[in-house]
Amino acid sequence: MLKIAITGGAGSGKSTVARMFRELGAEVLDADAAARQAVAVGKPAWRELRRILGPECFQQDGELNRARVARLVFSDPECRRRLNNIVHPRVDRELKKSLRELERRGVGLALVEVPLLYEAGLETAYDRVIVVEVAPEDQVRRLRERDGRGALEISGILEAQAPLVEKAARADYVVDNRGSVNDTRSQVAAIWRELQHLWERKRHKAAPA
Repeated sequence: MLKIAITGGAGSGKSTVARMFRELGAEVLDADAAARQAVAVGKPAWRELRRILGPECFQQDGELNRARVARLVFSDPECRRRLNNIVHPRVDRELKKSLRELERRGVGLALVEVPLLYEAGLETAYDRVIVVEVAPEDQVRRLRERDGRGALEISGILEAQAPLVEKAARADYVVDNRGSVNDTRSQVAAIWRELQHLWERKRHKAAPA
């Protein structure tokens, strides 16, 4: 199987790009969705977080209060490290399980949206990496206007992530998301065609003579 990671930074448009790939017919997994599953009420990670964070970080129905936890972890590096150590290994296992299931179904090319790919050192698990890039000021604006985050929280989020320009320099493909939706969509379509060609070459090379 050819495994492709989609990453970027907070507010760069990763989910938009992932959706565009889905619209083209790609199988796309989401690490954030796997993380939500990992911390579902009653799961081992949920119990560990409850012990570490305390009941004040949970809602009345037991669900994690994500907004409160985000404010906490992006202002406290040690808390962020502990939370990542609990959640990331479980997310990685869940994604690998999902990829195995796709492969069992005969899917040869899959994309995975992984927000903290480089920060978590996961890039070696993928055959190619796509980085979605925007200007830093666009990141700040989107986090403020779209997510309603304050200046201190935005600063903590961006400090916790590697700069987009560094990620773009390490990527196999870069989607420049500074322009129009149609411009982004055309870049995604071009990358998708190239990935399909890459998979076809790999499949033919692996086929018995």
